[in-house]
This record gives sequence, C-alpha cells and structure tokens, in this order.
Amino acid sequence: MDDKRDIRRRDFLAGLGLGAGLAGLGFPLPAKAAIASFSSAMPAPPGAKIARVAIYPAVGICRVGGSPKWFLAPELPGVPPKPEGGFKDGTDRIKKQAQRFRIYAYDDQDRVVGELTSKEATVSWRVHVANTKAAWYGFNNPLDNGAVAPGLPGQQRNRYFTSPADRERMLVIDPGPVEISGSKVNWDGDQGNYAMVGRFWDSTDVGLGQLRTDDSGRLIVVPSDGKSGSPQNAPITSFADNDGWYDDWCDGPVDATVTLTDGRVLKADGAWVACVGPNFAPEIPPISTLYDVIASMHWEQGWQSIPDGPISFRKHVYPTFRRTALMEWVSAAAHLQEAWLDTGNFASEDYIARLADPSAENAALRQAVFAKFRNPDNLGDEAYKEEHLKIPLMTGDGINHDGSALQWFQFPKLQYEFLKRWAAGDFVNDLADAALDGVEALEQLPVAMQPAALTEAALEPCSGGAFHPGVELSYYLRLPPLYRRSADPTAEPFRMARGDRTSLLQDVGRILDYTAATQPSGDNTVPIGPQMPGDLTRWMGLPWQPDAFSCQHVAMQDAFPIPVWWPALLPVDVLPEEFYRQLMRDDLSDEARVKFFENRVWWARGVPGIGYHANASYWDGITNMITIWQEMGFVVKRPGPPDGARPQGIPREVYVEVDRGNVEIRTKWQPRMGQLP
Repeated sequence: MDDKRDIRRRDFLAGLGLGAGLAGLGFPLPAKAAIASFSSAMPAPPGAKIARVAIYPAVGICRVGGSPKWFLAPELPGVPPKPEGGFKDGTDRIKKQAQRFRIYAYDDQDRVVGELTSKEATVSWRVHVANTKAAWYGFNNPLDNGAVAPGLPGQQRNRYFTSPADRERMLVIDPGPVEISGSKVNWDGDQGNYAMVGRFWDSTDVGLGQLRTDDSGRLIVVPSDGKSGSPQNAPITSFADNDGWYDDWCDGPVDATVTLTDGRVLKADGAWVACVGPNFAPEIPPISTLYDVIASMHWEQGWQSIPDGPISFRKHVYPTFRRTALMEWVSAAAHLQEAWLDTGNFASEDYIARLADPSAENAALRQAVFAKFRNPDNLGDEAYKEEHLKIPLMTGDGINHDGSALQWFQFPKLQYEFLKRWAAGDFVNDLADAALDGVEALEQLPVAMQPAALTEAALEPCSGGAFHPGVELSYYLRLPPLYRRSADPTAEPFRMARGDRTSLLQDVGRILDYTAATQPSGDNTVPIGPQMPGDLTRWMGLPWQPDAFSCQHVAMQDAFPIPVWWPALLPVDVLPEEFYRQLMRDDLSDEARVKFFENRVWWARGVPGIGYHANASYWDGITNMITIWQEMGFVVKRPGPPDGARPQGIPREVYVEVDRGNVEIRTKWQPRMGQLP
C-alpha cells in the first residue's frame, strides 16, 4: 500500500482558514478550510461518558484502478493525495483510491469525546455495496430543473427483461453484506471472505472491491479494478446507456457495532461509500465541489446556518478564486480567460492581496470582479446571453436545451452567497494568519474538528456541477429527501437516509420522469428518497468509461470560447510532459521556452484513433476508452524553472500531464467488443 504523503504546512493551512502569505505566481495556498463551514462541535470534558458513536466520513469516495496498489483518500481538505511513486504503478496501471472510515464518540451533550480505535473498543464493521446500473433507467438530463431545463424521461435499461425476478437475477450485481473486525485484517488483500463479489447476467462474477482494516482497527474499503464488459458482446451505442453491459462502480451503507470496555454495545451512526472513477487532476479541485453542493442544500433548507458576522476570506472566498486560477491548467478556455472575461490574474499574489482587502477603497474592484461570476439566480429568458462570458467557462445541467440559462454551469447558492458577502466587504482578511502552521496530519487538529474535516475532505475533490450525469455522482445529491435530516431534525448533516425495500430492484414504471423519481411507486418507495445499496451509482453512465471521453468540450451557439465539462476531474487541454521538458531547458531561448509553456494539447488526443484516414470518430473514441482509460495521463504539480533562470510569465510551479501511456496499445490486444485484455 502507498500512504506516504508530502503534506507541507502551506498545503494544510486552509484547514482552519489560516496560512502564511502568498508567494510567487504559483498556488502555494490550499484550496479549502480543513474544518467544515457548518461545524460547531465542541470537545467533551475529560472523563465524559460516551453516549453515542458515529462513522466518518459520512460519505466516503473510493476510486477504481487496475493496479493492485492503492493509496488512501484525502483526510484533510486542501491536501490532495500524494501516493508514493505517483498515481500509476509503473506498468501504466492506475492505483486504486481506498477510503478509510473512523469512529468517533460523543457524550450526552453531543460533544466530541474522541476517536475510538482498537485500543478503546472492539468494532465490527459491515458494508453492503451493489451495482444496479443495468436494472435502472437511462439518463438524459437532470429531472429537477423545472421549466428552465425540463427533465427528459428515461426508459429502463435492458427492458427486454420484463419480469422482476429476471431483472434481479440477470442485472443486479449484489455481493450482499460483508463483515470484518480486528486490526490489520486482510491487509494483503488475499482473504476471499472479505471480497465483495456479485454476479451479472447469471454468468459473470463481478468484483466490487474488498474490505481491510488498518493497525488501529479502522475500516478500509478498497475498490475494484474499473472493469467493464458484456457477456453477450453487445455493441456500444450510447455515451451513458448500453444494454448488456456491466461495470464495477458501486455504493452502499457502511455500519459498525462498537463494544466499549465497560461492556456496552452501541450501534454507530452509519455512513455511505461510493466507488467511482479516477480523478485525473487530483491536485486541482473543481470550481464547485460536491461538498459545496450538499452544504448549500443544507443552508437553503434551513438545516444549517452560516456564522453571524463577517465571513472568512481564507475559508469561504479564496478557495473559489484559487480554483478559478487552477482551471487554466486543464482548460484552454480558462487559460485565455483574462481576455474572454476581462479579469485580473487570479494566480497573481498581488491581485489576490487586493481581493483580500475589505476596505471601502477597494469596493469598486470587488464589485467588478463579483460581476464576472455567473449568478445562479439569473434564470430568465435573457440569462443565456447575460451569463455567457462569465466564470466558469463550463457547460451545465441543461445542455440539451438551447438558449437555456442552464446550458451554463451554475454555482451552488451558498458558494455564490459567500462571493456576494465578500463583494459587499462583509469579510475579514485572514489570508496571512500564520496560526496552526505546523499541523500536518488529521490527528493534530483539535479533536472536535476531526469528524467534519473527514467528510469535507472526502467530498471536496468531487465535481459539484454540470450534472449530465456528472463525473462521480449526480444531481440527486442536492435534493433533501436523500438525507436523514429531511425526516429527523436531529440527524447530522451529510448522513444518507436509509431505505428498507425488500429488493435492490426498483421499478417505477415504463419511464422515469420527475414525478416517478419523487413520488411513491407501486411498492411505496421513492427513488429520490431513502437509499439502498447501488442507488447512488445506478444513475451514472453504463459502462462508465465512454462518458469520460464524450464529455470533454461542447461546440455551442457561439464560436468561442468553447466551454468544457469537468476539467478538474477529466482534463481537456493540458501541458504535456514533453513540453514541460522543453520549458525547463536552460539551453533554449526564453522565447522558445515560453512558446512551449503557453501551448496546450488535448488530453484525449489519439483516443478516437491516429494516423492517415484513421476513420476516427466520436463513436471510436467512446468505445476505445473502455480499454485504454488507464493509459490516460495525470495532471500534477511540478516545479517551474528556478529563480534567476525563469523566463517572464512562467510561474514557479506548473501543472503537467505525466505518466501518459500509449493509447494505441489496444492494437496489440485486438479485443472483441466487450472484452478486456
């Protein structure tokens, strides 16, 4: 296992909205605070008696990979994973991202007592994941956007199976619950009784990952290999809905029974785990994250409130500016945004320092910059034109509907509210606060902050917009009925509501529209409501790889700039490693080095095919990605030229596509349709 991280002080300081000053044109400050915006937990006094226990993160994220090697998912917001040796294992196979779950104890006043490990308690873990994609409905667009971008109904996938018994037997991949207990159990991953394996088409075993524990008894969910296939060699006919196919994404509840040293047995507040695709730009957060989306929903529902008084620039505002700056490394449109949007350089320390100034003298600048960010409340008939050249230059939920405001990416309303309060000067400039400079690990945080930090860290790297259907998960996560809080006002934020259907199969009729998704069906269950194993990932593309290629950029009614989908997870335009080598050469002229720095290439180049008359096409690309996805490069941070030898305009740190394999290697395998090498 790889779990060594190069966690520097500057990479963590946002944990508490604190940090040393900016330096240079790089991005030395982390993207996000290390404690959730809504966290108000207090520590329990010494000797407090444990009243309840809970699992964290509340929602965890695994990422598939074809390598047996793995690394742990982030546990500190703003600190991306840095697996030893990189994100591939040296054989062009991607390492898996495993999610670790911990248990924290609370007293009877809901104050945090601390983490419980194998030293303080005996923990029995239980995980039940499933993949029910093939038994679900096809995807067209989100169903919750109303008249602005009406949801298009979807038919059942594999609808030639008509009886519930046949659909469950042939299409539902269900390993059933798997349990594990103890310290460092199945550490080498060779014990089959901890594997999660189901069956597809009543003929093919499909692994959905396995369970392990670390030396303190914490649960580690290791995902599967990212495989897709078709037992019947069915053709690929869609970016999202392909009958006869399976993949190994999955999701489901994580539970634990805790036996304390005094003999009491407590059932922990449960969590959820989702196993999804790789993050190919792990050091570049999405401009809006899945954490932002869910936090905004809680705020809009009145379930949580933001603090009274001025907000923190460091914690609530700067992350959006930094993410805006980082997009230039994965999107050509963003690379040229100073011209398209007539903005300053968000990567400049001087510019950020001016934006961090709350004085009245700086109000005009703040208002001018604020006007460049797309207003999520502007949904009128002219909004498509009014919000066109605004941040971010990305497509949105309503791409199906020409002229809709939702053809453009929309910020979560809370994230936009923070920008609004910043523009009004209702914030404190805490950007250069150096407190807590030495924190480098979760355990160094005050104990009351740790649970919320774990949930935020898990969801921060996930995309929070352009849900069509999305990168990891989709729009339903912004809808209140999915959460326990909708029925229980005492429930913690981010906890998923649990369903009790007798089957993982859910049939709402011949089509799935907004009414069918939100109102009780024949068995009195609601798709967008309490969840069962497989319910989150079933809405995503089947198999998952074609969507990764198809959703790159979109030619729209206006020629330029060309908007992109999810560049922070699936890069679009990148600085390739060969160009990086040239810009680092000290024997080239400054002009030549700058040319290499300024040029970007298509991340998915070669995927549709190469060569003269290669017959390359969109369909070639989405089919080829099924076998070559692990050849794709990762965008990671690298040092720029050293001081004194750095041409003007090149920053001290750059983000470079590395570890790209040979996308034509598939010609060696000559796979049949649906078969993997």
